[in-house]
Parts: sequence; C-alpha cells; structure tokens
Amino acid sequence: MTTEPLNLSTEPMDHDDFDALDAILDDLRTRGEDVPQWEFCEGAMAALLCTRRLILPSEYLPVLLGIGDSTPGVSGSDEEDTHFADAAQFERFMTLWTRRWNEVAAALGANVETLEDERSYHPEVMDVRGAVGSLPEEARAEIGDQELPAFAQVWALGFMFVVENWAEEWDAPRDKEAAAMLNDALDTIVALTEDDTDVPTVCMHSDDGPPSVSDARLNDFGAAIWAVYDLRQLWQSLGPRVEPVRKTEEPGRNDPCWCGSGKKFKKCHGA
Repeated sequence: MTTEPLNLSTEPMDHDDFDALDAILDDLRTRGEDVPQWEFCEGAMAALLCTRRLILPSEYLPVLLGIGDSTPGVSGSDEEDTHFADAAQFERFMTLWTRRWNEVAAALGANVETLEDERSYHPEVMDVRGAVGSLPEEARAEIGDQELPAFAQVWALGFMFVVENWAEEWDAPRDKEAAAMLNDALDTIVALTEDDTDVPTVCMHSDDGPPSVSDARLNDFGAAIWAVYDLRQLWQSLGPRVEPVRKTEEPGRNDPCWCGSGKKFKKCHGA
C-alpha cells in the first residue's frame, strides 16, 4: 500500500471535508471496530507533527487505523486487517488527511502570540456532552447513562497514543532545561486525558446549549495547545536523534590479525 505524502495543498478544510473524513472512518469501522474517531486522529496528527523524527504515513497509518499492507480495493489478500473499500476511497482519505496535515503544520509554524489569532492551531474537537445535552428528551433517553468523553479528552488521548507508540522518539533530551520543557508540555496534555469534573459553565456545541464544559477545562485546553507549540519548537530545535558511533573493538597486540594472515596483530595491521 502506497502511503507516502501527496502533493501539498493549502486549501483550508471545511465542515463538508471533515464530514467526508468521518464517513470514511465510519466505513472503515465496519471492517475494524478499533478504528478511532476523527478527533482521536486529529490529536495523533498533532503529535506526529511534533515528533522528533519525521514519521511517514506508511509507518503510522497501520498503527493508527489498523490497516493492512495490502493494496486498497484488491481482493484475495491474506491480510485480515482493516482495509479501505477501494483505491478511490483510500485516495480520497489521503487527500483530505494531507490537506489537514498541511493546515495544522502551517498553524504550528506560525508566529502567533494569542490563540485568538486566526493563524493559530485550532484542534477539531467536539463537545459531545453539549451535543447530547442539546438533543430532545427522547433522544437523550435512548443514550441513557452511557459515559460521554469530556471536551478535548479524545484529542488528548490521540496525541498520547503517538507518544506511547513511538516512545523512543519522545525520550527526554540530556539537556535538563529541554527535558523539563518536554515533561511540562506532556503533563499539560495528559491532564486533558482525564475527566472534566468541575462545574460546567459553558456549552461549546452551541451558544444556547446546556452548560457542558467547565472554565478550568477551557483553560487546560488552551494550555495544551500552547504545549503543542512548545513540543514542536523543542524537537525542531534539537533535530532527529543521532545514534552514537560505536568503535569496533580492536584485537590485542598478540592476538591473530583480523585479516587472516596468520601473523600476530602487532606484526601485521597493528604495526
């Protein structure tokens, strides 16, 4: 399966584009129940853009979506993994994915001083509790006591999914100040993986919806976005990890020379 980056596109995403992504993920989920929601993918994308090493789609998509290595749309494969319906669906997904990738990358690369700047990163997250609370009473009754995620919780879980699955790329740097910056930023995002237990004061789903998100949660969400900026800046400044060069152990002076001459090392290549 070819999953390398497509041609760059600067066309911004709209609601129809995100709906199309959701529809593809819904279809994938009919063949693999572990395929995540888009908000989870959104968080994973942000983490991939911050990861120290550039990880290509061919490496992260099988982990994120559970897709196999077979060609999309080709039957008769031995793969039992989740797969795209056909090549057209796969191409559509990659086109939309790449557009959002470029959009997020541009936002994280922008020199912004406030999150109110239209160039800043705005994660595509959903206020599920607000949406459910805004439903008619009969529809809410059908959902019952089903546990609903807190605002931005799924996004944060997607971010940490990448951190955990590529842990070697997120190892703390030797520099103490940089290591502290890394830990603080990750702790800020981890905080969003927890439930919002404070008193809700605002609905992020609609202006007139019932309160579903606390002020503390909104503050934590803003802090997490800045943490993403910090992480991207940190890893870009440090660059990819460099493996130490290991010097091959030389034979002792009285050992046989490695070239096979039969002479002692000191009288051959060690002379």
